[in-house]
Amino acid sequence: MASPSPLLLVLFVFLPLGIGRSDANLYYNSCPQLFPTIRGVVQSAINKEPRMGASLLRLHFHDCFVHGCDASNLLDDSPSFKSEKGAAPNRNSARGFEVIDQIKSAVEKVCPGVVSCADILAITARDSVAILGGPNWDVKLGRRDSLAAYFAEANATNTIPAANASLSNLISSFQNHGLSTRDLVALYGAHTIGEARCTNFRQHIYQDKNIDPSFAKSNQGKCPKNNGNGDNNLAPLDAQSPNKFDNTYFKTLLNKQAILHSDQELYNGGGATDTLVRTYASNPNAFISDFTASIIKMGNINILTGSQGQIRKNCRRVN
Repeated sequence: MASPSPLLLVLFVFLPLGIGRSDANLYYNSCPQLFPTIRGVVQSAINKEPRMGASLLRLHFHDCFVHGCDASNLLDDSPSFKSEKGAAPNRNSARGFEVIDQIKSAVEKVCPGVVSCADILAITARDSVAILGGPNWDVKLGRRDSLAAYFAEANATNTIPAANASLSNLISSFQNHGLSTRDLVALYGAHTIGEARCTNFRQHIYQDKNIDPSFAKSNQGKCPKNNGNGDNNLAPLDAQSPNKFDNTYFKTLLNKQAILHSDQELYNGGGATDTLVRTYASNPNAFISDFTASIIKMGNINILTGSQGQIRKNCRRVN
């Protein structure tokens, strides 16, 4: 399947996807300062720590893949449910919650009770990508916030793909969320920014064969072989340009220099995704076009609208 043309992409971005209206008018009257307010906090956070952009983008992804894009992953433990923050894909890994708190507090000052945490996650993801040199897109808005967290679902092996997932596992997980193989490869291109913990790449650099030997050896110093030693040590997901949103991630796959097993699974010699990886590695416009379309599509997974859910005053707890 050919990449969509720029004209088709523009049409796709501005057609409603089930959330109603675009960011150009949904909050035009009720919260006119919304976008500069969010952008300012995100910019400040990334200025302090460039890695935070990837963390904020990841929060949107982990939200949408568990029960839909409803900000359920922002909730703390409560007497009626267990937080998703303690689930395996998030524990000691998901971060940026304090930045979301800052954004929510700033938004509540300019327009109290108007903007959902789920919409804030979507806008924050867009701003993080744009600030780090990636595309800008028209975020579809109108999501409402969940009244509960879904720990068991977040912990399920087929919900959020694991760092050691096989290609078939990745494809199946994305299909379970209504996303195609093209969406999978395009969205995994988000790994052009950010870092991975040693505990998530130890097996890949010591045991896997589909990795450049010199690359594996260069990372073994950051990640001792014995479990428990250096588990939280970090390595960039894209060593070439870890703080710039571009297509170099796909070039690392071609060179078998992915730090995660699941990343390298996208290009492993004859797989269903090899052609897409080669296309994105050689054509940055194709990657940006498909990434933009796919993240808009992802942001529409099982959303709450109308009278469903609520607009939380504090993203960590229900009203």
